[in-house]
Amino acid sequence: MPQSRIRRYLRHGTLPQLAVFEASARLASFTRAAEELHMAQPTVSAQIRKLTETVGLPLFEQIGKQIYLTAAGHRTHEHCRKIFAALAELDHALAGLRGLSSGVLRVASGTPGQLLMPRLVATFADRHPGLDIALRMHNRRDLIERLAANEDDLYVFANPPDDRELVRQAVASHALVVVARADHPLALGRGIPLADLADASFFVRERGSGTRMTVEQAFAAQGLVPRFRLEMTNDAGIRDGIRAGLGVGLLTRAPGDGTDDGLVELDVEGFPLAQTLYFVYPVGRELSPAAEAFLAYARSVADAAGDEAGPNAPPPPAHPPAGLSERPSATPP
Repeated sequence: MPQSRIRRYLRHGTLPQLAVFEASARLASFTRAAEELHMAQPTVSAQIRKLTETVGLPLFEQIGKQIYLTAAGHRTHEHCRKIFAALAELDHALAGLRGLSSGVLRVASGTPGQLLMPRLVATFADRHPGLDIALRMHNRRDLIERLAANEDDLYVFANPPDDRELVRQAVASHALVVVARADHPLALGRGIPLADLADASFFVRERGSGTRMTVEQAFAAQGLVPRFRLEMTNDAGIRDGIRAGLGVGLLTRAPGDGTDDGLVELDVEGFPLAQTLYFVYPVGRELSPAAEAFLAYARSVADAAGDEAGPNAPPPPAHPPAGLSERPSATPP
């Protein structure tokens, strides 16, 4: 490649500027970009100004208090993502030479993994202090976008998308339970028919979320169409709404859960529901040693938990649907 074509970018420390630009473009906010990158906002503004001078065209325009990408900004953002993807591939190629003494592991999880994944990552990090490990939690839509852009090493789904070729490995199963405040009219019921919940004020996750899909499938299996009246984008909001007495909701049963600040698990026919979490990555992708080791570690933890749970453990995951491949687990490190 002729060096003259890229000389302007080589002179001005463009990579740090691109990192600031990418965050600002993705978040549509200099303030939020500064927070994510742990920078002062004037520093972010200075980096954007330097990149604008390097490119020679305006990258953002401001209308009111909102910033928008210009035509040059959209083009720069597109190529910025390609540059970062190329650097990630370079790091991935070098990771095989580093082993587990150094390197990066990027894990992106949907919110169904919010109870399990922080513990797994923390204990794995203790075993491999040389690794730089990043765990990010996303709603389903953002997680699918990151998967499509190949931004992480591993993705954690409760219901992996079936419109693309993926490898998946079951990592754990947990229970989804119907929860209400202790003074709710259904709190003392036994064997409550699912039909009784179809017209209830039901807290549920946003459309398309793994938990929402699981509960919709449970209703559909009985020919029921629930009228979800209250939608939340996270489990914390569901818990708060239930505590306020606004209805019942579906939550993941945390280890050791009994009651939680006046909340009780309802005795509903067909519940608890077993929800399986899967590690997912694109077919054909060669995992780094760190990702392989983390997969093996997670499977060893899941196997140990299954042995301890005994006959009351959630059922094993079903066979993968079309478009998904099951991959045998590796030997634990």
